Amino acid sequence: MSEPSTLSGPDEHLPLPLPFLPEAAIFDCDGTLADTMPLHFRAFREILDAAGAGHVFPEEQFYAWGGVTAAEIVARLNAQHGLALPVEETAHRKEEAYARLMPTLTPVAAVVEEARRFRDAGVRLAVASGGRRDLVEQTLHVLGVRDWFGPVVGAEDVRRGKPDPDVFLLAAQNLGVRPEVCVVYEDADAGLTAAHRAGMRAVDIRPYLPVR
Repeated sequence: MSEPSTLSGPDEHLPLPLPFLPEAAIFDCDGTLADTMPLHFRAFREILDAAGAGHVFPEEQFYAWGGVTAAEIVARLNAQHGLALPVEETAHRKEEAYARLMPTLTPVAAVVEEARRFRDAGVRLAVASGGRRDLVEQTLHVLGVRDWFGPVVGAEDVRRGKPDPDVFLLAAQNLGVRPEVCVVYEDADAGLTAAHRAGMRAVDIRPYLPVR
């Protein structure tokens, strides 16, 4: 395989598809492999509306906080708007609402095709997400791609979520590879920052998302 570090520095975003095969590729899940972000927003608004707080979380804010864990989003809303939402309980209820919507999710075709190309070429693959690991696993099963990937790292596996690099560093460790030979696929600024802080190259897949 080509040595990725000779082709791009860690602060650059690479194109899709890559013109080379990396040693390992780490994919975010929500909004990257699967077009789940609209479903996550619907789930958040369902729970927040029931609590009388939906007005404080417009769609633009939700997407600006892409890659941040549900619990951290609730904590931020509490801090910014003087709310007293129970953080863990509200985050759990949101994830349960999302789970009910999961059968309707669809893939991000260009990214899934890139993962397929890597799988067929023997590239080591992992998933690193700010979401709950069991929901990430379910998402991969709905897409029919779970067996393409080795490790799946979720929010509960690290102390600090994106934009800290912990999820990507743990994924690389679980793959048995050095961070500098990994390429990360992400759809959010927090995730791209986390990849760069991990010393990895990154692909910003947002140009390949469906037009809203």
